[in-house]
Amino acid sequence: MPKERLTRLNGTASKPREVVIPFPVKKKPKERIETNASAQPLAGLAPALENLNVPAAENVNSPRPTSTEPVWKMGRVLLRRETAHRGGKTVVVVYDFATHLPASIIEKVAKKLRAACSTGGTVKDRTIEVQGDQVAKVRAALEAEGFIVGGVK
Repeated sequence: MPKERLTRLNGTASKPREVVIPFPVKKKPKERIETNASAQPLAGLAPALENLNVPAAENVNSPRPTSTEPVWKMGRVLLRRETAHRGGKTVVVVYDFATHLPASIIEKVAKKLRAACSTGGTVKDRTIEVQGDQVAKVRAALEAEGFIVGGVK
């Protein structure tokens, strides 16, 4: 390129500058680690662990004890059957959830109710609406979740 062209690109039209083009730098080749898919992944670990003086674990394969106690105390809920403003269709409404239960827990319970009844439904203002007249299934699913259920028999 001519010097004038270079000076305009550099933004200094009054003083021409020399543009230094560096020599290309050779990059170091990347170090590759050999992998072998047929080799055992933890085969060379035993000698390294022997030097650590770590006590052997007892009953490694036994399942961990799980508590059947729910994280939240679910409390009492009420059921009612509604047909108003639904074109004659019946829904079961689960309402009066405990105030300490977050909305995420109520949504999870609604999802389990919809799956148990094999129907649709929704959550509106801390109430669950399940489509269809399936009070017995809703009651059984709520009791399995740990709720005390009152309302429609």
